[in-house]
Amino acid sequence: MWKSAGAAACVAALTFAAPAGAAEALAIAKQGYFFAGGKYAPVGDKQVMTGQAYVEYQIPEKRTQPYPLVIVPGAAQTATNFNGTADGREGWTQYFLRRGYAVYMVEQPGRARSSYQPDTEGPQAYPQLLNVQQRFTAPEKYNLWPQAHLHTQWVGTGLAGDENFDQFFASQVPFVQKPEVTQALNRDALVALIDKLGPVVVMVHFQSGAYGLLASDQRPQLVKALIVVEGAAPTVHDIELVGAPEWFRDGPAARSWGVSAIPITYAPPARDASELAFEQQAKADAPDLAKCWLQKAPARQLPNLQKMPISIVSGEASFYAAYGHCLVKYLEQAGVDPTFFNLGAMGIHGNGHMMMLEKNSDQIADVMEKWVRKSIAE
Repeated sequence: MWKSAGAAACVAALTFAAPAGAAEALAIAKQGYFFAGGKYAPVGDKQVMTGQAYVEYQIPEKRTQPYPLVIVPGAAQTATNFNGTADGREGWTQYFLRRGYAVYMVEQPGRARSSYQPDTEGPQAYPQLLNVQQRFTAPEKYNLWPQAHLHTQWVGTGLAGDENFDQFFASQVPFVQKPEVTQALNRDALVALIDKLGPVVVMVHFQSGAYGLLASDQRPQLVKALIVVEGAAPTVHDIELVGAPEWFRDGPAARSWGVSAIPITYAPPARDASELAFEQQAKADAPDLAKCWLQKAPARQLPNLQKMPISIVSGEASFYAAYGHCLVKYLEQAGVDPTFFNLGAMGIHGNGHMMMLEKNSDQIADVMEKWVRKSIAE
């Protein structure tokens, strides 16, 4: 059964204005950017670069934590959604900077400042207004999953025309469409970044959840803690959210390796995804939860993911609330010991999928930061 958790400076530092109620201004000793990963590739009679990730970093003047935090946003997102909120508050980037972490923000390859090469990376997908309202900002108005009506933490109506929503939707960007392509590109770029930085703490969100698992699998000695915010689930099959009374319907087997669309290390080894065997629960763990896809016994192990602390964060009102536990169960079956932050069960109520932008974002960041400090101290 899964466990739930209750719980040398530059010559001139850059100083940012403190938010309302903050004790002091945030002093930055160093900031900048670079590109991680990438390779040259032929396109016709030309050479292009593909797979590079733009990385933006800030190092606080009062750095107290030994390992930098690497944040990888999810689908259609960029660093903007961690560097501040649509209603003007500080974001998770500033939260962790204020607590002494160097923070490195990753722009996924093929997106925004990381450049996009259609000949090597394939087609893009585009944010859709209705989908964003239904799944992220106003799920309580559509009720496509059982927990949606609990959503209370978005600032404003969550609908087009509301100033806060319009700011958020303006931040959405096209992204490389094929999961196997994005996962390979981001795994390689993230591994290159980890090799450059040394030991790190990694935070991933939704689409980038698979990237965090894949990169950690490649560099288990260098990932000191992995925070999966509503990512890498559902396992094996996509889940379509269809509303009452059916609620859930199985979609394609988009994660043929269980938690990813591309290979991850199992023991005994699997040379091909066809060697893995899965089965769906006969009955869901609760009426408002989806039936999980797990490995058939005996389950292969994920030995490299057993070597680091992993936490999984789930909002009470998010679509992830219906199936985030499936990732926990899958990892446990594979010998991993994740900590499950089921926010609603912890008394943190009303959060949707974009919790880093919601009213109580700092409260959630506090839970994760305390877990990181405890985990790396053990």
